[in-house]
Amino acid sequence: MHCPFCCEIEDRISRSNELAIVILDAYPITTGHSLVIPKRHVADYFDLTADEHAAINTLLSDQKKQLQKQDATITGFNVGINIGEDAGQTVFHCHVHLIPRRKGDVPAPRGGVRGVIPGKQGY
Repeated sequence: MHCPFCCEIEDRISRSNELAIVILDAYPITTGHSLVIPKRHVADYFDLTADEHAAINTLLSDQKKQLQKQDATITGFNVGINIGEDAGQTVFHCHVHLIPRRKGDVPAPRGGVRGVIPGKQGY
């Protein structure tokens, strides 16, 4: 089975550590939308080791700081993980989305990730 995160991305890596990498999303929701991906091929975030979780969290923080340094219009972030087909996962190699947000990018951002279920974002 072909995994797009296990091959053909060397030239897209913007930062890395021993256990994970960062790339820009090929289909970004916003400018700077990044993916933090464990180097080991694992489909489910909950199957990662504690060391892999720590490596991913380090890169999430580093990438957040770098994006904010490069773009002063970033005023918030969404962090998301799709786990399983019914949750919208399409690439079955774990990856964490870091999505920069900007004031006014949507009319009503309240509820954030609750928007994954239509009609449930506002409360």
